[in-house]
Amino acid sequence: MSSADDDPPVRHGRIAQFDHYADTYGEAVGQSVSFTGKGVDYYASRKAEHLLELVTRQLGDPALMRALDVGCGLGITDQYLSGRFAELHGVDTAALAVERAAARNPEVRYRAYDGVDLPYQDGELDLVFAICVVHHVPPEERHGFVVEAARVVRPGGLVVVFEHNPINPLTRVAVGRCEFDEGVILVSRRAATRLLTGAGLDVVERRFTTFVPFEGALAHRIDRRLHWLPVGAQHYVAARRGVALVNTERGAGGCQRPSA
Repeated sequence: MSSADDDPPVRHGRIAQFDHYADTYGEAVGQSVSFTGKGVDYYASRKAEHLLELVTRQLGDPALMRALDVGCGLGITDQYLSGRFAELHGVDTAALAVERAAARNPEVRYRAYDGVDLPYQDGELDLVFAICVVHHVPPEERHGFVVEAARVVRPGGLVVVFEHNPINPLTRVAVGRCEFDEGVILVSRRAATRLLTGAGLDVVERRFTTFVPFEGALAHRIDRRLHWLPVGAQHYVAARRGVALVNTERGAGGCQRPSA
């Protein structure tokens, strides 16, 4: 029997090209989770609620924070975050998706990028988050992805990774039904933790989420009470940047320890 943090079996395959799904993303996700009775907007709003609560606990008032959504896609989650931060930015490798996100959320500052170098200065932001993005990044590139996120966060700021929980059988059903998730390698809570600590960050919170597919205060209360239980449909790991970053090399191997 596997533990709550065991990695799922590795499944090799293609990484989706999201511009191809810019017009059909909502429909594709909706079909994959239709058996739950909820659509993509419901799950996006739940993650936004968790992110805002996390930021309040760990950093303070979100309205004072500069935040970046890496892999923003069509900006569906950002519609529940727009206006809640001092600045909200979004980047994605899919230029058409970025255009659609900007039209959906005109207050958010969106840019297309190359998937390697974030277009921000060192320590420019308070918060960087990636929502169900890392499982689309090839395993050999995930360390570099997180290192780059850590680079643009200020000392004391947060990097947060939300991912599907591979232990949950209904999550696996939903992923298996989603055409642009074909061949992805899901990221367990343990794997996400290793990625963040491997980039020199200090983990401050790890929670399972989305235990029931209904709305309201009761659903959120259940998430808060059962966050330790490894059966939630999704999970997140949040880590804080210290004064100096350890292991800032982007490759899978090697370790560089810069001066403070």
